[in-house]
Amino acid sequence: MTAGLMDAARVKCYKFSIPFVGEIEWEPDPTQRRAAWELYVELVTRISTQPLDMDQGVAREALNSLHSLFATTREVLRNAGPDVGAAQDKVGGVAIAVLRKGLRPFLTKWHPPLHAHEVLRPSTVSPRDWERQWKDEAKLRGELEATRAELETYAAVLAEMAGVKGK
Repeated sequence: MTAGLMDAARVKCYKFSIPFVGEIEWEPDPTQRRAAWELYVELVTRISTQPLDMDQGVAREALNSLHSLFATTREVLRNAGPDVGAAQDKVGGVAIAVLRKGLRPFLTKWHPPLHAHEVLRPSTVSPRDWERQWKDEAKLRGELEATRAELETYAAVLAEMAGVKGK
């Protein structure tokens, strides 16, 4: 993740490997640190970044949680202003790349087929029980877990960018 601890007085540039983005060199500043902290808090407090065992929860809730990151990220970046940037080596650019290259493809793959299954649910069957009957549930949950693991790495990088230790 980084070459050293986040000590802005001693280090001017950090190297990170970020899922959906790749390797970047990043120079900290207070605006980017604040935006990284806000994005970190939003990310780690969502159901979508917690493991979802096969016998727990509803995958739809995790997909909705991931989808809500688009609005949250836009709000954080809009409030932070142009100093967070859109380039790949800025917090704004990293956040946008994670949405575009990581979350959007995953969600556009899984929202439509899950929805198609959900609309066929008989009123006598609970949403969770109906989801369990779906032929692609295990595959979705497997890909959800892979995405969650990548988001966990992204969250750890955001924590370091914010100047705090991640997991």
